[in-house]
Amino acid sequence: MDANALTPVHLDMVMDGLAMNSALPASMIRRLFAWRRGRGKVARRPDLTEAMAAEIMAIDDHWLVHSLALNDRLPDRFRIRLAAHRDSAVRSALAIHAANAPREVMEQLIDDPESQVREYLAQGHHTPSDLRARLAVDSDPRVRAALAKHWTQAPEAVRRILLTDPEAEVRAAACSTYFAHRPHPIPPSDLLPALLSDPVTRAGAVIHAVLDADTLQRLAGDPDSDVRAELAQHPSLPPSVREVLATDPALNVRVKVFARPDTPEDLRAQIHDSVHELSRSTADSGPDADDETVMQWYQNAFAPTDLRILRLPWVTADPLPHVDSPYVSFRVSAAVSRVLPADAVARLLDDEEEIVRLTMAHTAPHLVDPETAESIERRYHPRRDKFTFWWDKAEVLTFPPASLRRFATDPEPRLRSLAPRDPDLPPELAEKLASDPEDRVRHSVAAHRNLPLSSLRLLLADSSERVAEAAGASPFLPVERMEMLLAQAGL
Repeated sequence: MDANALTPVHLDMVMDGLAMNSALPASMIRRLFAWRRGRGKVARRPDLTEAMAAEIMAIDDHWLVHSLALNDRLPDRFRIRLAAHRDSAVRSALAIHAANAPREVMEQLIDDPESQVREYLAQGHHTPSDLRARLAVDSDPRVRAALAKHWTQAPEAVRRILLTDPEAEVRAAACSTYFAHRPHPIPPSDLLPALLSDPVTRAGAVIHAVLDADTLQRLAGDPDSDVRAELAQHPSLPPSVREVLATDPALNVRVKVFARPDTPEDLRAQIHDSVHELSRSTADSGPDADDETVMQWYQNAFAPTDLRILRLPWVTADPLPHVDSPYVSFRVSAAVSRVLPADAVARLLDDEEEIVRLTMAHTAPHLVDPETAESIERRYHPRRDKFTFWWDKAEVLTFPPASLRRFATDPEPRLRSLAPRDPDLPPELAEKLASDPEDRVRHSVAAHRNLPLSSLRLLLADSSERVAEAAGASPFLPVERMEMLLAQAGL
């Protein structure tokens, strides 16, 4: 097959790749300004000159300007102009990437008529505190709720405004069991009685409550399982109430008791077994169930997963007794520790559960020998545990060149996709990988410096969109081939 004669199947994706190609000549960068079938990725290039930025501003195409607003390297004078752009999506993009923007930009965006722009500023830790504080009285409750959720260490005066907001949505965000950042805020003690009385803030306030007899009785009998679940992890919970909550009909409450450091081991085992048994036997909520019933059904169905994904700081602080725990979450929490002895690390690296192996490898990659590293990668199957998907794009473990070259002909596609990590991979192996039946393998080799040009040309016409884009982004693509692609695109 004549690679020169091939027209890319996914020309749009090839052009997206070319737009970010680090070897693209300046004259060709400018020609891409006329491309209208993509999303203006060329405007996000880190090497745009001020003259190029001015040219994009003059063209005023939506996607080009939007991408320009997302460019972290954009000079301040262009940011100031974009802050007044007529398109609110452009101003929103600017707000998202305003970490290094001048104050003048922030001052303009903080009063933006589009609430989404202000919401992005409420979420951004880069927004100056005095400007951010103004959003506590913003006209849109969504903006105030975003501020409450993301600005966890706001000044007390700001948090008081949010905790007493007239809108339930805002109060719930300000006193929640979940915040976007740690450490979680502690509400002022004088507001606690009101927060505990308010249904939307009660669950978030429980952990801060003083458990006198009356408060304890009210919270233990609260109809909201989230309130009882928060009570179940209160550090001052009496053992007698802990025993009652260990058999709570809501399984999310039992999970919290399971996770306590003071829960007796026999009770922990009973909870573990009961959660798995009851989650299987819980009947579907049915089409006529109210929202609360449906939510409880989902929580019960998810409870066994909750047991697996718990992260227990008290276990991480004293990991050795839990390395051989029968509970996955305990072994994962132990694997987060950086003070484990070598034999304990080795056991966790060979754990039967993938999430334990990967967590330990991520914590101590320097302690993973090549043989163990290969075993971990070979056994990796993200479909078996959806909570290990992050490993697929992580390059945690390293391999010697000899191993990577052996991987190039391995029956396992994942191993073959690791082979291009060898910068000196022989051209004949790179060529073989470029014709692999698995698109993930072809994608991994598309930008390799030793890939023969004939193979790279074929990848430009690949049936996979992401492979075609990776080929277009290869810095080893000859200029004459770039010229041909621009011509095929009518540029």
